[in-house]
Amino acid sequence: MPFKKNHPWRAKKMLDKPLDKSPICFKGYEGQKDKLKSVPDWQERMRQFVDEMISEQNA
Repeated sequence: MPFKKNHPWRAKKMLDKPLDKSPICFKGYEGQKDKLKSVPDWQERMRQFVDEMISEQNA
């Protein structure tokens, strides 16, 4: 059973920056979704990769 909002023992997010309210969505190739879920910390790694792509685009 999860703790209520603002409970002192509730898990806290360990992110450097706040997340956007709307997700980034794209269609991958068949089987990528299931394989991606097995990669440790894949969401944070994907966020860093997107930042790198944006910085390369602006350079």
